[in-house]
Amino acid sequence: MKTKLFGWVRQFKPNSLVSRTLGLTLLAVILAQGVATSIWYTESKHKELAGIRDASESMANMFASTVTFFQSLPVRYRHIVLDQIRNMGGTRFFVSFNKEQLIVDPIDDTPLKLASIEAIERVLGNKLRKAESISVDFSHPDNLRLLKNDIYLNDLPKSWAHHTLTLNPIDPPILVVQIELANREWLYIAALLPAPYVTLDDTLIGREQILFLIFSTSILLVLTYLLVRRQVKPLKRLARAANEMSMDIDQAPLQEEGASELITATRAFNRMQQRIRRYVADREHLFSAISHDLKTPITRLRLRAELLESDTKREKFNRDLDELEMMVKGALQCVRDTDLHENNAYIDLNDMIQSVAEPFNQYQTRVEFRPHDIDPIVGKPLAIKRVLSNLIENAVKYGQLAEVEVIINEEWITVVICDHGPGIPQDKLEAVFEPYYRLANDADGHGLGLGICRNILHGHGGDLIIDNLPTGGLRAQVFIPPSLEV
Repeated sequence: MKTKLFGWVRQFKPNSLVSRTLGLTLLAVILAQGVATSIWYTESKHKELAGIRDASESMANMFASTVTFFQSLPVRYRHIVLDQIRNMGGTRFFVSFNKEQLIVDPIDDTPLKLASIEAIERVLGNKLRKAESISVDFSHPDNLRLLKNDIYLNDLPKSWAHHTLTLNPIDPPILVVQIELANREWLYIAALLPAPYVTLDDTLIGREQILFLIFSTSILLVLTYLLVRRQVKPLKRLARAANEMSMDIDQAPLQEEGASELITATRAFNRMQQRIRRYVADREHLFSAISHDLKTPITRLRLRAELLESDTKREKFNRDLDELEMMVKGALQCVRDTDLHENNAYIDLNDMIQSVAEPFNQYQTRVEFRPHDIDPIVGKPLAIKRVLSNLIENAVKYGQLAEVEVIINEEWITVVICDHGPGIPQDKLEAVFEPYYRLANDADGHGLGLGICRNILHGHGGDLIIDNLPTGGLRAQVFIPPSLEV
């Protein structure tokens, strides 16, 4: 379960195809929704502002008619008419006459509020040219004053104004218009705007729209993930097979599935793998035949050399045969050691380095190594051990003491092997990897070890680099890529 979760999380690395596709899809959705919302909001806002101006102008005309009606009544009858209207259940407005302008606690300014006030003031200003002053604003029901500055809406009987000015449970703002008809004579009108402008709500995106966007985006991302994941599977298998083929050519052909491009690439890979497998098999057969065919003439020549009467000629002849036999054996060894004919397995580098160093530390410490906390890697155990053995043996042989260290980072697991020997001339650092090239004058080896080590590491996707230390001695760096699965 833990492995599956780790593999699922790995797919969401920033540089993975699935993550990049999901990120691009999410960005496209955000941009598309942003552009669409901007266009929709601009158009709807224009329509909404035009609608609230029309509704406000209509209400202002009714307010003007109400003012004209009450102005036509004798002053002593105005309150009688208002009482009769209230006793009959009221009207769409709350109307009263006051001796002073009442205080209004305004709500926050919004484009809809300002558009409504501007339209009402304009119409009333044109209709009621004899009015001393006109005040228009919006107030919250809890702060609405009626009749006097110390009387609030909640202080009046329910039948007076509550049914006209409240709309539970939303409690919309109340439009308050105060018109000064004469000195100490103010006509007070309070009303609600008609639907759908009753709340003056100009929210850009409502809760329902946000939920819809989240829901639709989530569905799109899930479907995109499933689609891309299905298409990426053959590509991942192709990449894994290409990596494994570098270490083991005997791999089963890949199943051809997925998009047409992936099928074409998989088919081409299978053909390439088959051709490489035939080439490697032909090469092995060729070298085996050469080895078999050369043994007989070399042996025959040795026998004939013994028949030579001159000791000098016999010695030279045998020396040439020894060199020929060494070259044949070296070439066969190079081919045999470079071909990684073993299965991948988990390798504990600490145990492997300690096992290689153990024979050199029986009598005195000639290999210094401190184990490092490291997870097992995946590779060819015998091949990796051959690399470490060759490099540590060279360090002990030519530098008396080998210092081994393991360095870990995100890209590589590096095994660093340093010695205290004479090093290698700077212009010979790459030449020592060539076959049969040797700097030492002893008779051990054929000059193939370093080349074989580098070829093995190349087969694992790594590398081998050697350089001289500033303090003297040689440093060999073995680069091994970290592995996650067998």
